Amino acid sequence: MDRAAADPAWFWEAVLADLDIQWYAPFTQVKDDSGGVEWTRWFVDGKMNIAHNCVDKWATGEASVDTAGELDGKAISKVGRGAPAAAAHRPVLIWEGEDGQTATYSRGQLFRAVNRLANALRGMGIRRQDRVGIFMPMIPETAVALLAAAKVGAVFIPIFSGYGSGAVAARLADAGARVLITADGFYRRGRTVAMKAVADAAVAQSPTVERVIMVPRLGIDVPWDEGRDVQWDDALVGQPDVFDTVVTGADDPVMLIYTSGTTGKPKGAVHVHSGFPIKAAQDLAHAFDLREGDVLFWYTDMGWMMGPWEVFGATLLGATMVFYEGTPDYPDPGRIWSLVERHGVTHLGISPTAIRALMGEGEGWVKRHNLDSLRVLGSTGEPWNPGPWQWFFDTVGGGRCPIINYSGGTEISGGILGCFPLTPQRPCAFTGPLPGMDIDILDERGNPLRGKGQVGELVIRQPWVGMTRGFWQDPDRYVDTYWSRWPGIWVHGDWAEVDDDGFWYIHGRSDDTLNVAGKRLGPAELESALVGHAAVGEALAIGVPHEVKGEAAVCFVVLREGWDETDELRDELLAHVGRELSKALRPQQLYFVSDIPRTRNGKIMRRVARSAYLGKDPGETSALANPHCLDEIRGK
Repeated sequence: MDRAAADPAWFWEAVLADLDIQWYAPFTQVKDDSGGVEWTRWFVDGKMNIAHNCVDKWATGEASVDTAGELDGKAISKVGRGAPAAAAHRPVLIWEGEDGQTATYSRGQLFRAVNRLANALRGMGIRRQDRVGIFMPMIPETAVALLAAAKVGAVFIPIFSGYGSGAVAARLADAGARVLITADGFYRRGRTVAMKAVADAAVAQSPTVERVIMVPRLGIDVPWDEGRDVQWDDALVGQPDVFDTVVTGADDPVMLIYTSGTTGKPKGAVHVHSGFPIKAAQDLAHAFDLREGDVLFWYTDMGWMMGPWEVFGATLLGATMVFYEGTPDYPDPGRIWSLVERHGVTHLGISPTAIRALMGEGEGWVKRHNLDSLRVLGSTGEPWNPGPWQWFFDTVGGGRCPIINYSGGTEISGGILGCFPLTPQRPCAFTGPLPGMDIDILDERGNPLRGKGQVGELVIRQPWVGMTRGFWQDPDRYVDTYWSRWPGIWVHGDWAEVDDDGFWYIHGRSDDTLNVAGKRLGPAELESALVGHAAVGEALAIGVPHEVKGEAAVCFVVLREGWDETDELRDELLAHVGRELSKALRPQQLYFVSDIPRTRNGKIMRRVARSAYLGKDPGETSALANPHCLDEIRGK
């Protein structure tokens, strides 16, 4: 671990060999930071395409070296161990719709589907570095679209399936997308969610989009533009099952994924063929112990980082990925556990927020299913509270499955901190840095902090393969966001600490952190204290201006079934926080609400809640799964 952090060139070259990453032409230099650490290039002059490594080599059982085509008029070869011929028949994707439909793709079937769509995209004029929007639910065609775009050398833009037209248009227009791939809709809680009309409204605001490919998931009537729109099956019919994968540079963009901020337009993080996919697979292999033949199910959306992360990681490692279209508690709270049993899931990833909600439904829904297939549990997106962590470990994992707590970000391509199956665990904690991540915690003056409960800024001291190659057409914003505070150091924006035993903790975003009378307080600490009370199912804490203290805490709680919203209970909860943390850190106000704002993958949106409470513009809210709850917060 120490050498991996100190010598990233050595480590990431070793990762390539471990993952059997195949090349059309070898790289001449592993790492080049001559343009500044923030613009580090990897595998200089190397030629590869990640789609070959994810799809082609597994489906064809090719020999270790054979001709792969030409580049600039010269013959090139792909080099690697290759996959056994039997790999083509193994399942790579299992899909389950909320309505109960299922489908399974073998690696050979995925290979042929990806090739047919790649040929269709080529026929539409899509070439290297053209942008392709993917505004789709979690259906098999979504993975096909992602990999086909990479195969033709294009840059795909994964877009959250719940966005409104304005949010979709902002991404398509900023990226200059030429093609949008979408669906007519999908199921959510038994209802149909229309997508084509949203896509049409977005395209009307995106002048560069020339063609729209639509998957008829629901088979419903939708608006249609005969000159622009084409059905998925019509686009693929008659297309060859083979396609010569386009040779791309290792540092060529493959994905442009947008993250929302509280101010300004969304940030388009640029990721390359030899970056995000390799970091995703490396984390899954070395932290989650995902192996060939394992079954990975991460409850997510393709518009969030964990969607492409699952696709690239599973396909590169020879595992099977599971897509689920709906919600984890429909038609009943046992849905997620029945899915694990039905498909033999070995690796289950789900947010702490979702676990808190499912925990409130009781362990009976879990116990009625056989979860013996589970080997590893995973979580990301939010800090844990001790009670839900223990419930996940004991009730879901049976006390035998490690919980790989995982924290990083979209611009990271995966994790900064994590856990490992063979190392000791502590509830809610991280074992330490992921291999290859040289991280530290700094105080306000840039001095390292260790032990004694000291909380500081989480930073990264060395570049790594998955590091975003900047923000799309906005390099200054990228440098200002991550590299401007201390020279040569990436400041991630999380508060973190290392305890005296060497366990790491994340205490929320540093811009979410409260400073009450000079005392720093992470919102997760307040939320954990509240959730520790028997009456509280979920909690959210924000900081608001205070004339004397500078800042004070305001909390919102969702009560468990059977508890009434009374002044007596409010006083008891405030007293409970005072006992758990300190009287000086008691919230100024505590409100009962029916829900708290979160994205569909379970990330709590504290800054949006703070803006709503203070009567300010909350910024873009299209990522919220439950925007109605902001009205309740505004009324407090």
